[in-house]
Amino acid sequence: MSLDKVAKKIKETRVRLGFTQAEVAEKAGVNTNYYACIERGEVNPSLEKIQAIAKALGLKSFDVMS
Repeated sequence: MSLDKVAKKIKETRVRLGFTQAEVAEKAGVNTNYYACIERGEVNPSLEKIQAIAKALGLKSFDVMS
């Protein structure tokens, strides 16, 4: 899956759930600015970071990457 699609899925899920970027970043244990870069598709996060973000959003990492 492309980085842009992962970014879009993460952002859409966050917005649908009504979370701010800061809330998801804190739950996932990542810096808010780094999280924002992930949502914009500017950085290629590690699988570990994707898993942490997915968990923070109540998803499985497979759901984010599919």
